[in-house]
Amino acid sequence: MPSFDIVSEVDQVEVRNAVDQTNKEVGNRFDFKGSDARVEQAEKVLTLFADTDFQLDQVKEVLVGKLAKRGIDVRCLKEGDLEKISGNKVKRTITVRVGVETELAKKIVRVIKDSKLKVQASIQGETVRVSGAKRDILQDTIALVRKEISDFPLQYQNFRD
Repeated sequence: MPSFDIVSEVDQVEVRNAVDQTNKEVGNRFDFKGSDARVEQAEKVLTLFADTDFQLDQVKEVLVGKLAKRGIDVRCLKEGDLEKISGNKVKRTITVRVGVETELAKKIVRVIKDSKLKVQASIQGETVRVSGAKRDILQDTIALVRKEISDFPLQYQNFRD
């Protein structure tokens, strides 16, 4: 029975490269001279540091640009709250979301079932597996999910006949 998986993955190597490029550019820019503006990465969490709110926004803008140039969909970023740290300095955490969250997986399954297409959708951990009788119906399902779910980056893998 033909099937495919709906997943959400981010290339961590590209994220690391974008963080390195951002730190390099921030270190070279004139408006950041003498400031403590930087980006640190720990697993799937990026932490932005700066002296002021404005500089923090500038660092984020540079980071988003570098991620976009490296092919990382910026819709997978989830911003945390602005935190004040020692003195006037501020920081913000940005989480890189990987995997289809349970809430989104349920929404995808609901969209597929409401469409009355002859396919079965099941949640398997952080992926959604869709199987059906014909390849054409699966391709219609991919088109439907692409149209309905536009606020989160999804990839369609393991297409099997």
